[in-house]
Amino acid sequence: MSSETAPLSSPASNLEEHRIHSLPVLVLFPHNRCNCRCLMCDIWRIRQVREITPADLTRQLQSLRDLKVRWVVLSGGEPQLHSDLAALCELLRAEGVRVSLLTAGLLLRPQAELVAAMVNDIIVSLDGPPAVHEYIRQRPHAFERLAQGIAAIRRLRPLMPVTARCTVQKSNHRHLCATVNTAKVLELNSISFLAADLTSSAFNRPTAWSGDRTAIVALSAGEVEELERELERMTEQHAADFDFGFIAESPQKLKRIVHHFRAHLGLAEPVSPTCNAPWVSAVVEADGTVRPCFFHPPLGNISNNSLENIVNSDSAIAFRKSLSITENPICRRCVCSLSLPAEARGDRP
Repeated sequence: MSSETAPLSSPASNLEEHRIHSLPVLVLFPHNRCNCRCLMCDIWRIRQVREITPADLTRQLQSLRDLKVRWVVLSGGEPQLHSDLAALCELLRAEGVRVSLLTAGLLLRPQAELVAAMVNDIIVSLDGPPAVHEYIRQRPHAFERLAQGIAAIRRLRPLMPVTARCTVQKSNHRHLCATVNTAKVLELNSISFLAADLTSSAFNRPTAWSGDRTAIVALSAGEVEELERELERMTEQHAADFDFGFIAESPQKLKRIVHHFRAHLGLAEPVSPTCNAPWVSAVVEADGTVRPCFFHPPLGNISNNSLENIVNSDSAIAFRKSLSITENPICRRCVCSLSLPAEARGDRP
């Protein structure tokens, strides 16, 4: 969910200019737990189940209308673990909202009819060719279940967009060309790449990872060089896939992944991605917590307020006014940016 538009690094002085009148994208965590045990994520460690209920969402429908929400991404956690995902999707579709499902894919096959009927598109996690994918996911037959689920969706809706997202890390940095080929074998529409998050408190990390824990995912200096060579091979071997958009990022943009790992080692200065997420989107977690993006501190909770009031509270507006994307330390180490052009926003931040 990104494009290469200019970053919003110099907010205007007038607080009112940072009031949100149009929030095109809402990331919603229907369920907080996950059925994988991925190396780069701690969500699977959550024990207490939290869900966004249909009643929770119903109370926020007027806010979605007032904020002109047009696209809801179901993330998490694993959204397909939700006890009544169909009801959530029905509420959103009745509002004319595009619904995207971000999933590990282990439940795609048993829930194929529901998913095919209720969502507009699917984004599956693909961490590499089969053996690499299963090692990172730490679930037996994870690749087989993913492949069977995609095939089940294709039988029901052959033209439904199903894309992949790959999180680059120690265990797969040598296998990115093979990952592209695997995405083709799975008959996916495209694949995108992002670097593993190494420093934030997102993804159920109440504190930053220890050095030993980070070392499982981060790259050494030598591995960064291997990653750079692998991306060069990808540029050479998959030129047509870049040209036709099967690989979502440009070769230049993929170089940011190399820079991210170098910066983590202190070999380069961290550089913020192009992003205007706090002005065009919000994240609602399964317990109702609202954030301006995955990584910044909470703005409020929908259990005791409306989404519109939360994103346009005095503190939220002041946050956006003071936020310099290029200078903020959280933004400078971010791996997941969103940047919508002005014509897609409906208003200016």
